[in-house]
Amino acid sequence: MRRGNFRDDTVDYAAVGATQAPDLMHYPPERSIPAEESWRIGSGEARFQAASEALLSWTAQRGAGLTVKDVRPAAGPMYSGVSFDAEGNPVAPSRSESDLRYDADGTPYVGAGTTIRVDGRVRALRADAELRVIFAVEEPRRVGFALGTVGDSVVSGEESFMLEWYDNDEVWFTVRAFDAPSALVYKMLPGLIRRRRRELFTRYLRAISPLYATPA
Repeated sequence: MRRGNFRDDTVDYAAVGATQAPDLMHYPPERSIPAEESWRIGSGEARFQAASEALLSWTAQRGAGLTVKDVRPAAGPMYSGVSFDAEGNPVAPSRSESDLRYDADGTPYVGAGTTIRVDGRVRALRADAELRVIFAVEEPRRVGFALGTVGDSVVSGEESFMLEWYDNDEVWFTVRAFDAPSALVYKMLPGLIRRRRRELFTRYLRAISPLYATPA
């Protein structure tokens, strides 16, 4: 995988980190459509570890039918990104971003500040975008990250992916997002945003959970 030079692009929306706000579904960023789904994907440490490894190696995006390319880690070890706890409060980063890992084809794993390009379609709806990892969390029982739009997308906003291994041994996968229309067709037909988001959520779950079965 070719690794381009890091470009200090900024995201194209103001409410950075808002996918971690407890009241996202009731008070989304202005002109945005919020979405949230949680699924139990199994139990136990092995399930949590396997799902975490998959999530941090872009499996949700690839499993959604998107091509992940031009992965550009943040420049230097000092960038730690924006981190939040379960209640949406800012916290110190949970790991050193200098410890880069790579998958079998040489693509860097998720890391705060990483910028990526995704290309693809969601039921004929364009899903191409330039995205940045807003924060990344790797804790003993909580792993996840958020992606924010940098540009070249039909919507502007953020989506977060979080795995949690609870004390009752259950493992849950939660995806949250808010989308504001950028393309004219989405401004005129906001229902397309909901349709696009529902399909993406279904694909993310299918990619991460071995228990998922498509409803009849």
